[in-house]
Amino acid sequence: MTTNQPASTTPKNNTLVPIAIIAGLFFIFGFVTWINGALIPFMKTINELTDTQSYLVASASYISFVVMALPASYILKKIGYKKGMSLGLIIMAVGALVFIPAAEARTYWIFLTGIFIQGAGMTLLQTASNPYITILGPIDSAAKRIAIMGIANKVAGGLGSVIFGAILLSGIGGVKEQLATVSAEEKITVLNTMADSVVIPYIIMAIVLFILGLLILKAPLPNVTAQPIEVPKEGHKTKTSIFQFPHLWLGVFALFLYVGVEVIAGDTIIAYGISLDIPVERAKFFTLFTLMAMVATYALGVALIPKIISQAFALRASAIIGIVFSLCIVSTSGFISVLFVAALGIANALVWPAIWPLALTGLGKFTERGAALLIMAISGGAILPLLYGALVDHKKEAYVASAITEASATAQAATFGYWILVPCYVFILYYAFWGHKRGLENN
Repeated sequence: MTTNQPASTTPKNNTLVPIAIIAGLFFIFGFVTWINGALIPFMKTINELTDTQSYLVASASYISFVVMALPASYILKKIGYKKGMSLGLIIMAVGALVFIPAAEARTYWIFLTGIFIQGAGMTLLQTASNPYITILGPIDSAAKRIAIMGIANKVAGGLGSVIFGAILLSGIGGVKEQLATVSAEEKITVLNTMADSVVIPYIIMAIVLFILGLLILKAPLPNVTAQPIEVPKEGHKTKTSIFQFPHLWLGVFALFLYVGVEVIAGDTIIAYGISLDIPVERAKFFTLFTLMAMVATYALGVALIPKIISQAFALRASAIIGIVFSLCIVSTSGFISVLFVAALGIANALVWPAIWPLALTGLGKFTERGAALLIMAISGGAILPLLYGALVDHKKEAYVASAITEASATAQAATFGYWILVPCYVFILYYAFWGHKRGLENN
């Protein structure tokens, strides 16, 4: 008996343009996603938040992947990849427009609503583009194609973090000093002025996203067809449920942890640098360091996979590097520690490209549902940063109670919070060695 496997029958010479178009989409949601690194300290200041509250910026974006992944899969079945991608861009434009009333009211939950709506649009884009690029060519080279997407995503993220860091964080140190000395009425005026700085950038973003949403309808994206293969069997019975693929579910959890650690590495590093008393003028570039480390490693992946190294080997090496660098972060201090956070980009780059094809291997007719579950795993970016923030707040209180100065307590607590990364990379290492084979040994 045969069914569909994630391997395309699209001729190789016909995939260049679609790959370029999908890379453009990855560029777009990379830009939008990675400005969170600048938004977190910005929102913390204008809304006077704790560390835990400020990381709701990341949570609002990534929790939408849980809420919207399955609806997005249903929408794509109804309207197809191309219209789905167009709709996703338009939804992102609507989310950007929500920042206008949010800035006027300087109300945190309205900002979070706009971020959530943008996340919903990105969910639709991700649900369409990730399986599309995976099945656009041979499954054993899927990690290479996804690595190309990662380069586009992280280059855009680097640009976004630098541009929005310059717009939103310029002079934030002076603003904090000013807030400590002005009256309550003057404080409101200062914070309102600072909040208004998001209006023009997000209006421009909304216009660009809306135009791209219309243009994608004209893009030459072919329908990809899947090659028939033998359906995986359990004993003598054909598998009839998505729950019969343990390697998929382990992959979902590994991806959940991976997205969490990737977001922690990219979105906390600016605030971490500031907590170490590094000037904002320098710290605003730190997310760029993380993303450029990822881009360089993506380029290695494109060159090496699958001719020289396998997708599983890339995942094993990434997990080991992640464990080592995480231990280095908590064992060092100052700018050296920040550099190790940035170096996590090396550990993180090839995890996403490797897990996707490993988790989708052998799913056959369940590939679409498996892809939706993997998209839902992006919610790790909502949960783990919150846990990091909660851990930092808890340790800060403990350090202050032990008579350590608040500045020193803040720095030490922020460093301690990175312990949360170690068990995450350990599980990813398990998946790289053994988890991706579970249930497939006899197929």
